Amino acid sequence: MNYQEQFAANKAVWEQRAALHPETEFYQQDAFMQGQTSLQSIELSLLEANLSGKRVLHLQCHFGQDSLSLARMGAEVVGLDLSETAIAKAQSLAEALNLNAHFYQGNVLDAQEILAQEAPFDLIFCSYGVVYWLPDLLQWGQEIGPLLKRGGEFMLVEFHPIVWMFDDNFSYIQYSYFDQGAIETEEEGSYAKREAEISGKSYGWNHSLSEMTAALTEGAGWQLSYLKEYKFSPYNCFNNTVAHPEGYQIKGLEDKIPMVFALGAQRP
Repeated sequence: MNYQEQFAANKAVWEQRAALHPETEFYQQDAFMQGQTSLQSIELSLLEANLSGKRVLHLQCHFGQDSLSLARMGAEVVGLDLSETAIAKAQSLAEALNLNAHFYQGNVLDAQEILAQEAPFDLIFCSYGVVYWLPDLLQWGQEIGPLLKRGGEFMLVEFHPIVWMFDDNFSYIQYSYFDQGAIETEEEGSYAKREAEISGKSYGWNHSLSEMTAALTEGAGWQLSYLKEYKFSPYNCFNNTVAHPEGYQIKGLEDKIPMVFALGAQRP
């Protein structure tokens, strides 16, 4: 199936977001420029403290904060994102901070072609809000599988698929846990600034945990290392949240649903 129309619509939305996001309080850009990491406690607990000598690929990297936080840990980082605006901002940040990172624009489902001169990598990293934008996870796994060195590691830290079953206010189950085709949304504002003048149609796809693990084992040909679930989100990016010692939970659903998961794999 051809998804070019959906990808083009999503790209238009993300171009708007990438222009806005570095200036929002959500991303704390001033603190980041002064040395604060953008990585959260979940991924930091799973990463090696020192990534010196490691080549890291950050897929769907947005405007590069997490990529550059990995570079600050010693890694040589390559970032890939659909948005030209995001990539331009990421490259500008890397140069301003004098960090060992460079960035490519393109669709993650074309990653082998785009990154032919860069692969393979010691670590492939994906973080928060990435899987929803992919229509075919088996294709995704097949595409990224060869980009990892033998013995290399993959890490996905992502919002839990149960979160995407709910309506925007978490008052009822609106969507299937399983992929039942594209979910069309009329975007207004952004998770980083809800009153922002951002609009347009977007298209996303719900995916179960079993579909994600199959993408890595059957698609990429990797071996699973771990699957961890967390009852909080480190980001206050949903409606009706309440504070939790480690982040945020949904009011009325505290300690009842997983908010985030981490999935690790290794190429044998």
